[in-house]
Amino acid sequence: MLLNKFSEKDFAVLRRTFESGRQSPSSMSGMLILAVILQSLMFFLIYVVAADRSYFPNKESIFVIHLGITLLLMILSIVYAVPSIYMKQQKAQYLIIILVSQNLFGLLLYIGALFFLGKNQNISVQSLLLFSSITLIFGLLVFIITAVRFFLLLKKGHYREGSRKDESRRKFEKNSYIPIVTVGSLGLVYIIQYLIRTFDFIFDLEIFVMVLLGVGLFYAMLFVLPEQLVILYCKYRFESFNFSKDGNLQPFGIDRKDA
Repeated sequence: MLLNKFSEKDFAVLRRTFESGRQSPSSMSGMLILAVILQSLMFFLIYVVAADRSYFPNKESIFVIHLGITLLLMILSIVYAVPSIYMKQQKAQYLIIILVSQNLFGLLLYIGALFFLGKNQNISVQSLLLFSSITLIFGLLVFIITAVRFFLLLKKGHYREGSRKDESRRKFEKNSYIPIVTVGSLGLVYIIQYLIRTFDFIFDLEIFVMVLLGVGLFYAMLFVLPEQLVILYCKYRFESFNFSKDGNLQPFGIDRKDA
């Protein structure tokens, strides 16, 4: 694996979120409980409100599959909110956090955007499928470019302790967002052009805003996914990214744990 050639010090900056306590097992436990409520609410809004009178193809099949996924995530969220479980399964808890966040703030909103778009009877099924395919392709590009950028930053040592506050690094990071912003912007420009052409310059403002918001947040979640996955990798490889039984973060400098 490409990340195996990096040492623990190369990922030091990613550990700060654990040092601050924002992503301690107990904090994530509270997030998971809150996520159960939010996912229930969002699922209802998407598949009842957004899907109502929507002509998006195969929405019934999407509902069944997504319901199964969401229910499983909700059950796992409750399980990994129990202290006796999450302290022994910290890596699994973080994986659930990733899946829940991507489902709640990414996938659900994206599907909602597609359902809102399908409310217009003048748009064809072929156009809806084309729109879905192209926006997913843009999303894949955002993820790939972000992952490559993240790897290059690691390679240049930009996630080592003390380097994040360096002015030259801040300038580098600012410029390194340009390819990602470009791809994301192209995707949003395509969406705007598609909506204007499809609705013949007369469209519902609510639908327009919901589609842009849903797809935009979907892209934003894909943007943070590579970092989430790298942090999960660090939790598997380094003891210092995990917490002891008494709730304290393990000291830096300890390699991969056996258990």
